[in-house]
Amino acid sequence: MKVKIFFSYMAVGLLLMAVAAPSASAQNGIKDDFNPIETGVTSLSIAPDARGASMGDMGAATDPDVNSQFWNPSKYAFAYSRGGASLSYTPWLRKLVNDIFLANLSGYWKLGSADNQAISASLRYFSLGEVTTHQPGDAQGSSQTLNPYEMSFDVGYSRKLSDKYSMGVVFRYIYSDLGFSDSYAGDQSTGASAFSADISGYFTTYPLIGRNECQWSWGWNISNIGTKVSYNNGEDPAFLPTNLRLGTTFAFPLADYHTLALSLDLNKLLVPTRPREKDYVTAAENTEENLEQQREYNEALEKWENMSPITGIFKSFTDAPGGFGEELKEINWSLGAEYNYNQQFFVRAGYHYENEMKGNRSYFSMGAGFSLNVVRLDAAYMIATSQTSPLDQTLRFTLSFDMDGLRDLFGRR
Repeated sequence: MKVKIFFSYMAVGLLLMAVAAPSASAQNGIKDDFNPIETGVTSLSIAPDARGASMGDMGAATDPDVNSQFWNPSKYAFAYSRGGASLSYTPWLRKLVNDIFLANLSGYWKLGSADNQAISASLRYFSLGEVTTHQPGDAQGSSQTLNPYEMSFDVGYSRKLSDKYSMGVVFRYIYSDLGFSDSYAGDQSTGASAFSADISGYFTTYPLIGRNECQWSWGWNISNIGTKVSYNNGEDPAFLPTNLRLGTTFAFPLADYHTLALSLDLNKLLVPTRPREKDYVTAAENTEENLEQQREYNEALEKWENMSPITGIFKSFTDAPGGFGEELKEINWSLGAEYNYNQQFFVRAGYHYENEMKGNRSYFSMGAGFSLNVVRLDAAYMIATSQTSPLDQTLRFTLSFDMDGLRDLFGRR
């Protein structure tokens, strides 16, 4: 007998990001309206670094740093240092389990002597922990130990197109392994692969307000434009979490060596909403009208399943069942602030909002950072607005290294 648990683990992966929402939605009496956008490889949407996470998950227009690959890779062209590298670690859903985590390695290097272009790369690994399974009906109690995971590797290039504007591109390989191979039944479940690309832009200017020189920046990033991820040997493809991020940051001096930056990010998944049966089938069962509505729903579902990712990007702006008001509910926003003392000490705070019918991942965040010439350590802490949310009390840590500082330390100028 063939035994497949592939879809069980795919469901786990899909729910990891939205697991906080159903219980909260049910408590608020809107369970029937809960309709988050479904994608594969949801771990690609998790903020990897402590700095961006501590400001409510934002980074489209904040000052460039070594982790800009996730938020807006075009910022690397304006990076102050010649190069850098960082390692980030996040224990995920720590209120539920203790062995799910996200690890991320990022780095960049400025090219040439004109200080106007950079190459970058990142590697992320999302582990779903260790799971032991048993074959149903097997009296011998045979079992397998699974280690489902998702990973991605990407490289990017960014360049200044003027003194104030830059653009960047990223190419990414994605692999998701959420199943196992049943050697007894000859069922060989394989991992799912996909390819994607990002395109981004970053604009920064330095207006004078009174006698103070401030900094005003704008950024945008369309990430994970690519193929579908094909689960179950290609039989069940899923959309990647293609995302549009828009942001702005305004930084102004409070006094000598003291700076405050205020930032706002908007996000929208460029993925079509899966049709819901309740939006099509309203007539009584076993009536002619009901059968016609069932047919219309099945056609809409088949069209959604076979839709290409590029068509889905454009469809995502007009397919919400509730019209324009429903589309607005799909926009998440983050508001954050960062206090900076002489580029050595940082205090950050922020808030992230997501509509309760689209995931309900709303939370406050805070964090701090300490920097020396060579190394910087950042930490972030999340406080979910729902006490039942497993995302509550999430911690992130990032250790960054500055290549200019290392070069100065070893006396190589």
